Amino acid sequence: MDGNNRHHLIVVSAIIGVALIVGGFMIGRGFSTFKMKDRYVTVKGLAEKEVMADLAVWPIQFNATGDDLAHVQSKIEGDIQQVRRFLKSNGFEESDMRIGHTKVTDVLAQSYRPQGPVQSRFIINASVHLRTTKVDLVEKVSQKTGDLVRKGIVLTEFQGPSYIFTKLNEIKPGMIATATANARKAAAQFASDSGSKLGKIKHASQGVFSIMPRDGYSGGPANQQIGKKVRVVSTIQYFLSR
Repeated sequence: MDGNNRHHLIVVSAIIGVALIVGGFMIGRGFSTFKMKDRYVTVKGLAEKEVMADLAVWPIQFNATGDDLAHVQSKIEGDIQQVRRFLKSNGFEESDMRIGHTKVTDVLAQSYRPQGPVQSRFIINASVHLRTTKVDLVEKVSQKTGDLVRKGIVLTEFQGPSYIFTKLNEIKPGMIATATANARKAAAQFASDSGSKLGKIKHASQGVFSIMPRDGYSGGPANQQIGKKVRVVSTIQYFLSR
């Protein structure tokens, strides 16, 4: 091999060697960056807040029975007025009340009517619905339905008032901030325990707001409790770095 060829071979070998070194370095950098981006932690942040219902809905349902339809109709109309007077005398406004639909049942016209004599042929069901922001007053007055019974009103399907919290949008921002802060604390503790540094948020899910009875379900149906507990759980992923 002459001198020129030997020199050319040395130059080519050197170029190939440098290329391999640089290529290996770039491959190493790319692998490291990929792994860094792949390192993250998923945490949950809880926020709870006790609130009071600000709206009450109270359906008062009753019926009247008899064999003379006109008499039964007159009785139910009188009962409707009695219920309205009862509510007004206890501090509610006329505008808070709505008269529900009346339903007339002719027992003898039913496909599966009872055998033998019928004590009351006609049954008329009616209701008065109260919708008000006077929540505490509703709770108090709903304990006085015995006054209606003593006036001869036959109450049916007594479910009691439902209490509703309508101001969720007003407290959402603060609760989300609290849930996010609690999630970050958990992520920071995990990062510290694992010898990592906490990075930016990779992904965040707000979670669903739920409104539950403040004192659990032992006190009756959830919607019949004035005290409520609002709860949200946010799920957040944070990047981790060495």
